[in-house]
Amino acid sequence: MKIPEGIPSTISKEAQKMLLNFTIESRNAGANLPKHNAPIKVWEKKQKEFETEASKPLAKILEIYQPTIKTIFLGDVRAIEISPKNYQQSEKVIIYIHGGGFVFYPADVTLLSSIPLADASGLKIITIDYTLAPQAKFDQILNQVIRGYQVLLKEYKVENIAIYGDSAGGSIVAGAILKMRDLQIDLPCVVVLWSAWLDLDEIGDSYYTLKNTDPNLIYKGFLENCAEAYAPKSEWKNPYVSPIYGDYKKEFPPTLIQVGSKEIFLSNSIRMFRKLKENNKEVELDVYEGMWHVWQGNYDIPESKMAVKNTSNFILKHLSKLK
Repeated sequence: MKIPEGIPSTISKEAQKMLLNFTIESRNAGANLPKHNAPIKVWEKKQKEFETEASKPLAKILEIYQPTIKTIFLGDVRAIEISPKNYQQSEKVIIYIHGGGFVFYPADVTLLSSIPLADASGLKIITIDYTLAPQAKFDQILNQVIRGYQVLLKEYKVENIAIYGDSAGGSIVAGAILKMRDLQIDLPCVVVLWSAWLDLDEIGDSYYTLKNTDPNLIYKGFLENCAEAYAPKSEWKNPYVSPIYGDYKKEFPPTLIQVGSKEIFLSNSIRMFRKLKENNKEVELDVYEGMWHVWQGNYDIPESKMAVKNTSNFILKHLSKLK
C-alpha cells in the first residue's frame, strides 16, 4: 500500500493509520473558539462539547488497564486519584496537571494521559482538577495547583514526589514550579513536560515552519483564544504564564521534555531545553519522529508506549535517588 503524502514512512503502521484520521480541513474548521471575553455561558457550552468528546474512549481504557479511580480533595482542591491494577502501597506519588488549552476538560476525562503511566510506573497518580479558564485566570489556577501540592507535602516527602503535565498542563507545571520556588516552597524532585505550551505567544520557528502541516494545532482562532482566556496579552511574558521566560540560573528540578516532530510546540520544547541546559540543569529532550501533539495519550500505538516507558523510567530513576 502506498503511503499518502504527508504521512511519514518512518513511524509505526499504527501511527500512520492514526495520522490518516487527521485532516488540515477539520483542524481549520475547529478554529472557531469563543473570544476570551465572550459570555461564560458561551464558553461553558463549548467546554461541554469537548468534555463529551473526550469521554468517548474512556470505557475502553478502563477495561484494558482496570485501574482504581476515585475523587479526593486536597483541602479545597478537587482531584482524581488513579491507582494502577494490583497497586502496592508506596511512599512515592506522581502529580499530573492535564492539558486542554487551559480552557477544556475536567480531570475526570483526561485519563488517557494518566492511566498508562500509572500502570507503567506502578505508582498512584493524582490529577489536580483546577478551575478552567476563562472561569479562572492564571494566578488563580496556579494557586490551586500549589495549594493541592502543599496538602500532598503533608503526606509525601519532596524526594518522593514527581510532577508532569501535558500541553497547557505543562505550562501550568513549569509556572507553578517557578512560583513555588519564589515562595520558597520545597519543590518536587522531578518534572516531566509532554508537548508543553511554554510560550503563549506565536513565537518560535516551528510556529511557522509547521503552521500548515501540524495535524491538530492551529494558533489563530484556537490557541490564541485559549491563551487570552487564561491570561491577558500584557502577561504573556510573565514567567508564571509563559515559563520559557523564567530565570533558570536558580533551582529547577531534573526535567524530561517530550515533543513530537509534527507539532508547532516543537520550538517551545527546544527553547526550554536550551534554557535549562545552558544553566547547567539536568534535562533531557526526547523528540519523537512524526508524532503529533500529546501522542502519549494515544496509548495503543508503539510511539506512545515508548514515550510512557521513558517517562516512567525517568521518574523512577529520580524518585529512587537518596537525598
